[in-house]
Amino acid sequence: MFREPRGAGAPGPPVTAVFGHRGCTEGFLENTIEAFVEARRLGADGVEFDVRRSADGALVVHHDAEVPGVGLICETKVADLPAHVPVLGAVIAACRGMAMNVEIKNKPGDPGADPSGALARAVAAELAEQGRLEDVIVSSFDAPTIEAVRAAEPALPVGWLLGGLASLEGALATALDRRYQALHPFFAGVDGRFVARCHDRGVAVNVWTPNAEHELAAMFEAKVDTLITDRLTAALAMAAGRRGETGPETNGGASSG
Repeated sequence: MFREPRGAGAPGPPVTAVFGHRGCTEGFLENTIEAFVEARRLGADGVEFDVRRSADGALVVHHDAEVPGVGLICETKVADLPAHVPVLGAVIAACRGMAMNVEIKNKPGDPGADPSGALARAVAAELAEQGRLEDVIVSSFDAPTIEAVRAAEPALPVGWLLGGLASLEGALATALDRRYQALHPFFAGVDGRFVARCHDRGVAVNVWTPNAEHELAAMFEAKVDTLITDRLTAALAMAAGRRGETGPETNGGASSG
């Protein structure tokens, strides 16, 4: 997920790490304890998940700002959220033995957006309290948020999430200037040459979300550090094949897309 600076021309990671996007969503509801436990059972290197804050300040794991049939998370107390929406502490416990990519949802203009840095500091404090300052990276599309995380807990690596239209070269220059440990671009614009340039400068490349087999194969070939995917079983099988191992056990469930 992150790396130390290396000399020009040095090899990339032996095999790209495979993270379940919001856990294992093949037959499981995303961003739930069950999805994270299944990802661990399948042998995922890690999982990516999203953190927001409830009306009473709880750190909850959910992608969208609103829970259907309930309302905005930022306007709802944690006790009034559905049982399947977990708090961050429970997710950390469920992910023991796996790496974690903790995405803080805090884009300006979104419901509950926090420009003060309080959400970032709360996430950093929870990770520190739970003893999860290793094998974890905190990411966000909002650069001030990841900078607030780093100011609150310098031991936490941070990754800057990039949309599909972002300039990769411009983002790399910014990452170097601000000393971010990683870039998290949409996979479609990433190739081996860009990855090599990042690696030569000590910046990891963690991409989201290749799903088709040819997309997964391209990211393995590019030697990205981590791929975050909805096709966890297929990606793990491809990674195992590159290591010469047996692929993961399938769960028999239908993919939720």
